[in-house]
Amino acid sequence: MACVDEIFGINVFNDSVMRQRLPKETYKTLHKTIDEGRRLDPQVASVVANAMKDWALERGATHYTHWFQPLNSVTAEKHDAFITPVDGGRVIQEFSGKELVRGEADASSLPSGGLRSTFEARGYTAWDPTSYAFIKEHVLCVPTAYCSYGGEALDKKTPLLRSMEALNRQAVRILKLFGRMDATRVTPTVGPEQEYFLIEKSLYDRRSDLIFAGRTLFGAPAPKGQELGDHFFGTIKSRVQAFMTELNEELWKVGVLAKTEHNETAPAQHEMAPIHSIVNVACDHNQLTMEIMKKVARRHGLHCLLSEKPFAGVNGSGKHNNWSMSTNTGYNLLEPGDSPHESAQFLLFLTAVIKAVDDYQDLLRASVASAGNDHRLGGCEAPPAVISIFLGDELTEILKSIEAGSIYNGREKTDMTVGVHMLPKFPKDTTDRNRTSPFAFTGNKFEFRSLGSSASISDANVVLNTSVAESLRQFADELENASDFRSALHDLIVRTIHDHKRIIFNGNNYTDEWLKEAEKRGLARLDSAVDALPCYTAEKNIRLFETHKVLSESELRSRRDIGLDSYAKIIAIEANTMIMMTRRQILPAVLRFTGDIAAAARNIRDIGADCASGTELVSSLSATTDQLGFDLRQLESVLKARPSGDDPLADARYMHDIVLPAMSDLRASADKLETLTDRSYWPFPTYDELLFSV
Repeated sequence: MACVDEIFGINVFNDSVMRQRLPKETYKTLHKTIDEGRRLDPQVASVVANAMKDWALERGATHYTHWFQPLNSVTAEKHDAFITPVDGGRVIQEFSGKELVRGEADASSLPSGGLRSTFEARGYTAWDPTSYAFIKEHVLCVPTAYCSYGGEALDKKTPLLRSMEALNRQAVRILKLFGRMDATRVTPTVGPEQEYFLIEKSLYDRRSDLIFAGRTLFGAPAPKGQELGDHFFGTIKSRVQAFMTELNEELWKVGVLAKTEHNETAPAQHEMAPIHSIVNVACDHNQLTMEIMKKVARRHGLHCLLSEKPFAGVNGSGKHNNWSMSTNTGYNLLEPGDSPHESAQFLLFLTAVIKAVDDYQDLLRASVASAGNDHRLGGCEAPPAVISIFLGDELTEILKSIEAGSIYNGREKTDMTVGVHMLPKFPKDTTDRNRTSPFAFTGNKFEFRSLGSSASISDANVVLNTSVAESLRQFADELENASDFRSALHDLIVRTIHDHKRIIFNGNNYTDEWLKEAEKRGLARLDSAVDALPCYTAEKNIRLFETHKVLSESELRSRRDIGLDSYAKIIAIEANTMIMMTRRQILPAVLRFTGDIAAAARNIRDIGADCASGTELVSSLSATTDQLGFDLRQLESVLKARPSGDDPLADARYMHDIVLPAMSDLRASADKLETLTDRSYWPFPTYDELLFSV
């Protein structure tokens, strides 16, 4: 294995490379653009482009691409060679500032939710200088935003950058009220933990459902699952360790701060966690991580599954989004601090997050909604669909004491005023963790656990950044106009705790009692993606995004419609895959086995022996095969009856309410047949092979 400090960032045009290769004034000007959000000078762009090109050529690059993140949650790239023709039939290698700053991509072939028509193809990519360019397989990748000819955001990055700026504006207003004039910028930070499964590539290639749907649509449980807890944090198998070692090296080369690796709870499941980064960089790095995981796995004869629930009956895979806010001076705004001044500031930012999650719980749920995540949320250590906050007993008691007008010190309560009397120090990890909570405070950050493993982290963080910005905006408006800051601060924190304490729940989120209690509290119950995605265009949510100039109403409608359209298409692909596998694989295999067993039973009877077991097996096989045939015809029928029209919500609702139950019935019959059929006849690898073969 290569020395980490020698390979880390070697394929990244990072700050140290820029410092070496750019003229001092160019470097300073570019940093002002990056650090202060200033407009980029075209002359600076030209100098940077030339230096970037020279560096990339030295590292073996032949092409460049504007690397962007369209609304299908994956990444996109169009490669252009550095060559430019000159007289004499020769070429020179060039890369201009114009080519660095702006590119053009087809905006009609990627999802746009109606923002672009087929005949309106023009779309633009624009350099994001806050995220370093990098080299991937001889291509210089320039991270960019992606928008339409009319300026609408067609990607995941543009609203993320806008939301970061919205949060920065409002958080700086609050800090000035506390006299923190040194803090001129506030940036949200994220550390996204990535869960995944590794299976044999040869077995993957024999499963049409994994190829087309990314998850198993059929499969009876293996005799052993995760019951013994022997896989979680267990010794990593040599072959998996070899994959992880190469994965780390490839990630480190492109600057991804891969830190932690371990076996997860389910068999064949694993996790990689990076060190926290600025949220747009973390988003870029997570997209890179998923891509590189798949490529490295193939080199080891493995396949990396990023589906939220690839196997029924064992844990699914999530992406834990550890979110916080930091100043340009390096101070974490969710760190409680040691002084009354710091504690009051912490409480204000803490209650801003609590208020944001309560006010926009529907949006947070919508931001993690997908067909895949519907199978995961609500069990096997994944949080439920109902959004709530876990603070832990100690911090919850502190907030209760503040609301009641007394201070909590673990022993007695005395009268208090926020910011005057010393709050008890709240060190990290004085309370237990709650793995059933969707949104948990973990010492100096919040862990949003509801994200699906294949999703971009952008959507969730756009909502988090913008909703917290709105809380801070309301707080700043009130406090800036207060005649007595301390008194107003105290009243604001007490009132916010009182108004939004319903969202705080420290218990077991899996129980039926909690779901009843959540309903009693008035919390949003959005069980499926079809229930959640329309929340994007609720009036209050449109107002939120337009107030902070993060997303317009048309951009929000496009995201809602793309989500619903994607949901319906995924279910249709899965249903058609099930029909194909049943007709072409399962039915022929079972009929062949049934015929062979029936013939064997007849041969035994012909020699005068009893064969009750054979007769019974043939009977069970025949009855279950008849049921399979019925369920197959039902699925084909409801799929054929799918309403036509241009209403994505109606289409998604039909697929959820009618097609999914028919798919479930067909699976139940097929899985029962798997348990009755000789392994040598069954047409594709089973769960015990898939989960335990690596």
